Amino acid sequence: MLVALFGIVGMHSCRNERPTIHPQPRPSGPTPYALDIPTWTIDTTYAPVWPADNPLTVEGVALGRKLFYEEALSRDGTLSCGSCHLQEHAFSDPRRYSIGTDGESGQRNGMALMNLAWSHFYFWDARALSLEAQALAPVTDHRELFNAWPEVLQRLKEHPAYSALFQTAFGTMEIDSSHVARALAQFERTLISFSSPFDRFHYECDTLALTPTERRGMDLFFGKAHCNDCHELPLFQDHGVINIGLDSVPVDQGMGARTGFAKHVGRFKTPTLRNCAVSGPYMHDGRFATLEEVVDFYADDVHLNTPNFDDHMFAWKLGAVQLVAQERGDLVAFLKSLTDTRFLNAPSLSDPDAMGR
Repeated sequence: MLVALFGIVGMHSCRNERPTIHPQPRPSGPTPYALDIPTWTIDTTYAPVWPADNPLTVEGVALGRKLFYEEALSRDGTLSCGSCHLQEHAFSDPRRYSIGTDGESGQRNGMALMNLAWSHFYFWDARALSLEAQALAPVTDHRELFNAWPEVLQRLKEHPAYSALFQTAFGTMEIDSSHVARALAQFERTLISFSSPFDRFHYECDTLALTPTERRGMDLFFGKAHCNDCHELPLFQDHGVINIGLDSVPVDQGMGARTGFAKHVGRFKTPTLRNCAVSGPYMHDGRFATLEEVVDFYADDVHLNTPNFDDHMFAWKLGAVQLVAQERGDLVAFLKSLTDTRFLNAPSLSDPDAMGR
């Protein structure tokens, strides 16, 4: 079965080249940020996007990292982006719903943040088309940081550390919200996770990286379980916004609530499965607490009659997804092999001020 698997996904097998990516900075500007990523993460379908008007720089990333953990962005100074996107949970929120500045609960689970340069849109309902646009929204959302941009900017200007940081990153202290968003986006593009046991097994030819149970789960993932119909290599996700049949009548209309189009009702962005063992709870509403519950849903409880049931789920329409107890366990074991402990513990991604608190 392992040979058959490599026939399916072996195009990238045993290729461990890692190019150093140097997005070009503005002339005479900040220092280019050297981002080390494997060559197998770059192809015609899944290529990272480096905006020409916001290149990665050492200074911009450092500023964005500090801002990601900056509680002054919230109205009462108690929350930051990092409050609801925890590194040890793959920059997701382990709570079903995040709690905002006023104690108000959100309506969707906080998505894991990684490999964001490869995405084409952001949020569960795909309402932001760039990381820069995404970074603007939480600051003013009443269920999140619930602040006003003039107040945020005034606090940053008065903070003794930020004058030099903005000057070196953008050549100015006359900052506006776009400077903050651009810095946050730069840092978030460095949240790279491509170093799991699966990656070592599949791309680096480490035959001992996966256990026999995980290998059986891998065969299922790329075979009869049809997981990779939506969760494709190398990201373990696609660029889809789909209805997977969570409910017969969607309570949260997803993309449809934003666009007003009936054909978009119940559609949500396909999340990555990388680091899924630590990024629960699962689905847009966090309804499943464990990976076992997720696998049981796909095996037993997909609602085929839901409006806009996606063509990616054709195998379920045919009744082709049938999993016995051992297969379900094997599949969960494989999903756990997508955990990148280096990413979860990287000091370069943690709160730069944490040691001083």
